[in-house]
This record gives sequence, structure tokens and C-alpha cells, in this order.
Amino acid sequence: MALFAKHHGALPILMLNLFMVFTGIGLIIPIMPSFMNELGISGSLMGLLVAVFSLAQFLFSPWAGRMADSFGRKRMIVIGMVIFAVSEGLFGVAESSVLLFAARALGGISAAMIMPAVMAYAADITTDEERATGMGYVNASITTGFIIGPGIGGYVAEFGIRAPFYAAGVAGIIAAMISLLFLKESLPAQAADSASAPHAPEERNSLLTQLKHSYKEPYFLSLIIVFVMSFGLANFETVFGLFVDHKFGFDSTDIAFIITFGSIAGAVVQLTVFSWILNRFGEKRVISVCLLFAGAFILMTLFVHKYWLIFAVTFIVFLATDILRPAIGTQMSMLAKEQQGYVAGLNSAFTSLGNIVGPIVAGVLFDWNINFPYAMACLVLILCFFVSLKGEKRKSIAA
Repeated sequence: MALFAKHHGALPILMLNLFMVFTGIGLIIPIMPSFMNELGISGSLMGLLVAVFSLAQFLFSPWAGRMADSFGRKRMIVIGMVIFAVSEGLFGVAESSVLLFAARALGGISAAMIMPAVMAYAADITTDEERATGMGYVNASITTGFIIGPGIGGYVAEFGIRAPFYAAGVAGIIAAMISLLFLKESLPAQAADSASAPHAPEERNSLLTQLKHSYKEPYFLSLIIVFVMSFGLANFETVFGLFVDHKFGFDSTDIAFIITFGSIAGAVVQLTVFSWILNRFGEKRVISVCLLFAGAFILMTLFVHKYWLIFAVTFIVFLATDILRPAIGTQMSMLAKEQQGYVAGLNSAFTSLGNIVGPIVAGVLFDWNINFPYAMACLVLILCFFVSLKGEKRKSIAA
């Protein structure tokens, strides 16, 4: 809580913005089976619908990261929140899959603008010692958004399947206004000038050039882990609602309850003991353990049949991933130095790459066999676990 007092409300506003974005993303999870029935959407098309969000985020993230370093964190956050509000409103009025795709694409653009700016802002206002705590707070807002989003989507949908999206659009406008009025710019003028100066040409390169040369960076292994992790988790998250709906007959309220309760632990951990865990065990060890647990318990989902067992397994998966994401973000932030927005943009781009491929593959696999997406998710997360171990061994040899 000392960070809240120290930075005069900046962290709560940052958390509010990410909370709103991920609430909007989470809205779709429990009500997607109903949308599939209403619009005649197949599993493959639903995978594409999820992927288009990440595709837009991927294409815009590196540009947005550079703009956060030169144009300013606050401006990117405010503009991104306005675009988010428009995307939610459009999703609410959509009657065809074309408009749904357009709404999700706008949502991806808004996330690309908001996330690197928020992460860079958090890095600006925290010291190295405070970084894990700050990232824990910021990521807790993401987790809480996923908690609230499915809950709103599941329960408010009983009064109208589109009502939650209208509410999210209004809330997005309110968050944009709060940021505009009360959030101070964290990037000093001289830093913004240096970010756009000639000595940093790499930050003006195209997206493909940035990705091509990212292997030279000290955080490249972290980017690979981000991609593989995102691919595996997207397989799990994309079809979760469809999986339990088709296999167990769960309705939107059941789905919302499992996701909501399963995610609460992650938010509590991020707000309380996450910093201690990272300082006690180190980012690399925490990342490896969480990858192993996430992969193993996703596989267990295929072998449980009772409601409380499904609840328990999902609880562990959410807990592992909710620790994993901020751990990777903290690790990359420590390596980024003066290029916080740029590296946050690359982080977001690699996340989006995994979130593009993952839902598409999950949708196709789901149409073949409802168990295949989870088998694939387990496989790639365990693979990612071994990649992380290789990184630890290389670091030890170098030391």
C-alpha cells in the first residue's frame, strides 16, 4: 500500500484502465456458447474471432510501445480507452459475424495502446526494489478484470445478452475521463526527446524488423517463453466455456462461477505475497515452476468429471498463470532499462502472436475432438517449461 501513497493515485488509475480492458475481454467467455448458437458460429470461426483481437494487438503493439516512449504514456492510455469503449459498444449492437470481427479488432488495437503504456508507466514510477510489487499490482488488475468480466457476462446476460457490453463501453469512457483529468504524465520531456532522437534508430524500425532482430536482445529467451506460454494458455482459455458446455452441460452461470472463484486466488497472491515470492525464489525459478504446474493441471482437466474436481483443477491453473504473467513482465522490465515502452511493446507483440495462433488451433482442434485443445495446451506449456530450464542452466554457466 505504500506505493499507492507514494505515487499519489497513479497506480490505482493505471489499475483501473487495465481492469476495464480485461473486464471487457472476459465478458465474452461465459456467453460465447450463446453467441455461437445465436449466430451459428462454429468452433473454428470462434477461434478466429478470438484471434483477430490478438492479431490487431500484435500489429499495433510495437508501434504503440514506441509511441509510449515518444508521444507519452498518458496520451496513449486515454486514446486507447476511448477506442476500447467504441469496440465494446460495437460488439453490443453487432448482429453479424462481420461486425463482431470489427469490434474485436478495435479491442485489440485498444489493448495494444494501453498495455505497453501502462507497463512503461509502472516502470517509470517504481525503483528496482519496488518493481516486482508495482508489476504485481498492475497484473492483479488484469486478473481482477478476468474475475469480474466473466461474472458480469454470465450474470448480467440474464437481463439481455448484449447489456454487459454497453455497460463496459460506458465504463471505458469513464476510465478515459479519469485518466485524462487525474493521471500525470510519467515520461519526462527530455526522455521523450531522447526516445525519438537519431541514436535510437531501432525503435523506428518496422514490426517485422523489430521481431527479426529481437534474437540479439538479452530478453529474447523471455520473449520466446512469452510466445509459447501465450499459445498454450490461449488453447485453454479459448475453448474453456465451450469445453464444459459441451462435455458437462454447464450454463453461463456455472462457467462464470468457476472462472470467477478460480481467478480470485491469483489476484490475492499478486496483491499480497507476489513480491515476496519473486524476491525469495527469483523470476526464473518461479516462471519454470508455474509453467510446469499450468501444463500438468490443464492435462488433468481431461480426466476429471465431477464439478468440484473441475473447479479444483481450474483453480490451480489460474493460480499458476496469474503468478506466471507478472513474473515474466518483471523479468523483462528489469532488462529493459531506458526502453521500457519499447520492450513492453515487444512483450505485448509476442503475447499477441501466441494469442493469434493459439485460438485458431484450439478452434480447429475443438471441431475435431473437444479434448484435443487441452492436450495441445499441455504439450506446449511443458515444452516451454524445458525451454525455461535451459535458460536457467545457460545463466548459471555464464555466471
